[in-house]
Amino acid sequence: MKGNNKATLLTLAEKCKNILASNWLGHLNTIKSDAKGSKENIYTSKVKYILKRGKPYIWVPEHELHNVNTIIDERSSFSVASPYPGPLGKLLRSVNKFPARVALTGDVVTLKDKKAQSVAESLKEVMLSEEKTVKEFSYTVSGVLSSSNQFSTSRSENLKELIDGVEKYVIYKFNISSCMFVDGNGGTHEVDFEDIEKCKADLLAPYSAKLIDGINRSEARRRGLILFCFIYLNVNARDAYMLSLDRKGFDVLGKVRSNTTKDEVDEYQWKQYRFTFKEEAGDVESFCRQLVQMEEEAVKKVSSYSGLG
Repeated sequence: MKGNNKATLLTLAEKCKNILASNWLGHLNTIKSDAKGSKENIYTSKVKYILKRGKPYIWVPEHELHNVNTIIDERSSFSVASPYPGPLGKLLRSVNKFPARVALTGDVVTLKDKKAQSVAESLKEVMLSEEKTVKEFSYTVSGVLSSSNQFSTSRSENLKELIDGVEKYVIYKFNISSCMFVDGNGGTHEVDFEDIEKCKADLLAPYSAKLIDGINRSEARRRGLILFCFIYLNVNARDAYMLSLDRKGFDVLGKVRSNTTKDEVDEYQWKQYRFTFKEEAGDVESFCRQLVQMEEEAVKKVSSYSGLG
């Protein structure tokens, strides 16, 4: 159930694709411009997007300065973080840790008329597909998701404002020229653009925010993560949170005792641990089924250790 070798980890390109597929909110950066031309000051704002054929399509409110900047200079960058909903976000901020993220550079191209309408239709399809899938989830999946904040982790709920007609938007296609993966410690890793184009996001990636939040808001499920640390890694954790997940497994932040001497007061730190599945989780159903199986297995092992089994 544990491992660090290549067979148990995603490639950097796959990690980037999963992050892009798991979120709908990113930071767009464009070069500030005026009548005299481009300047080197950068304008940044949060924008919403969808992925279509692996490329980001971005909705920018009409009043945003981006729409002026890109007339003069189409160069831009786009940053998207791995989901960190609810309790996970609070924990990361408290320990000055950042979620992994993808940093893209490239050009933005304004979509006109038919192309913009086509992407808008794709947005509606994305929303309807999520709503349909959630309704058809099994009892096992619904049990894992029951504790999650249904609004803050729902792609369809958060994208509704793009089509409700209250505010007007300009739709852009982001043409990627380079990609960087930034890990949780701030380390940067350049990713080959061809690798990004070739790989596909996990089918469960669009639901990772729901899964992470559902697990982290459930005391019972977090106790399960603590048991995983003990049973599978022989690590005594006082607390644990789900950090990220993918088809091969998941990463957990565990609160463990620091290395101290006898004279020092006990101190704790948050360390990251990786757990891998026996078989790849091809979808949300498979992920939740294997998670529940791990929980049941861990409880049985603890019971046998204590003589209760």
